[in-house]
Amino acid sequence: MATLKFSHPLLLTLLLALFVQYSLSSSDSDRVAELLDLQSRSPSGVIHLDDQSVSRFLTTPKSPRPYSLLIFFDALQLHDKSELHLKELRHEFGLVSSSFIANNPDPSSPSRSKLFFCEIEFKESQPSFSLFGVNALPHVRLIGPNQTPKKSDQMDQSDYSRLAESMAEFVESKTSLVVGPIQRPPMFSKNQLVVLFIAMLISAPFALKKVIAGETLLNDRKVWLMGAIFIYFFSVAGTMHNIIRKMPMFLTDRNDPSKLVFFYQGSGMQLGAEGFAVGFLYTIVGLLLAFVTHVLVKVRNVNTQRVAMMIALFVSFWAVKKVVYLDNWKTGYGIHGYWPSSWN
Repeated sequence: MATLKFSHPLLLTLLLALFVQYSLSSSDSDRVAELLDLQSRSPSGVIHLDDQSVSRFLTTPKSPRPYSLLIFFDALQLHDKSELHLKELRHEFGLVSSSFIANNPDPSSPSRSKLFFCEIEFKESQPSFSLFGVNALPHVRLIGPNQTPKKSDQMDQSDYSRLAESMAEFVESKTSLVVGPIQRPPMFSKNQLVVLFIAMLISAPFALKKVIAGETLLNDRKVWLMGAIFIYFFSVAGTMHNIIRKMPMFLTDRNDPSKLVFFYQGSGMQLGAEGFAVGFLYTIVGLLLAFVTHVLVKVRNVNTQRVAMMIALFVSFWAVKKVVYLDNWKTGYGIHGYWPSSWN
C-alpha cells in the first residue's frame, strides 16, 4: 500500500505534465491552422491583422512560436503621399507573399507553415503600432519565433531599393527559408496581346507605304539627333542599373519623414536621382564637345571662336569638378592631379 501511495502522486504529476505539453502543442497547431486558413482567404496570401489577432498570434503564445510573421505596417490616409510609395511597396509585399506560396505550394510542407505575411492598418490598430514602436512609414518587421515585437528585425531603407526582390532577400537573410523567384503578373493579358497583334496586321500595309515613300520619323535627322542624345544620357546616367535593380528615385528621411533624400552617402546604393544628376553633367560636357568639334570650327570669326571655346572649357571644367566632388562625397575616394616632374 505504501508503494501505491507513493507512485500515485508521481503518476498524476507525469500525466499532468503530458497534458499541459499536449495542450500547448495543440494550441500552437490550432494557431498555425488558423493562419493557413486566413492566408488562403487572401488573394495574395497577406493576412490582415488587428489588435485582437496580434494578441492571439504574437503576444499570447509562449516563445518559441512555431512560425515567424513578416508584418507590413500601412496607413490608408497616407497613400496619397507619393514620396512614401506605400501603395507600391504594399503591392510588392503582396508579390513576395504570393511568390512564397507559389514556390511552396504544399500547405503541409514545413516551409509553408513557418512564415506568414501580414499587414496592420494604422487607423484601426493604433495600439499595435505603439506595441512595435512604429512612428514612421514605410515600416516592415520580421518577428521570429523567439522575438518580441520591439526586439524584432526591422527592414532598412536599402531593403526597399529593389522592391519585392530586396524584401525576399531580407527574409532569406534573417530566416532559413527560401522565398524563391518573384512571380510577377505579365504586362499584357492574352486578350490585349490578341488585340495588339490584330491592330499591327491592319496597320502594316499603311506603315510600309510610309516607309517606302520616306515620310516617317525615321527619315528625320532631328529625330536621330535627339535619339543619340537620349541614348548617351541613358548610358552615362546608369539608367539600366536603376531599371534592373529597381532603384527608387529618392528615399524618405528616417529622422524627418517630411524630407526627401536624393543623394545616398555610401557606395552600397545609388538612387535614381543621383544617376540623373551625374548623367546631366556628363551630357553637358558631351554636348559642348560636339558643339566645339562640329559647329564652332565652322565659325569664321576668330574672336567668337575664342570666347565660345573659353565658355565651353569653363562649363566643362565646372561639370567635371561637380562629378568628382560627388564621387568623393559618396565613396570617400579622392582624385588627385599630378604635375609633370619637369614642372617642379
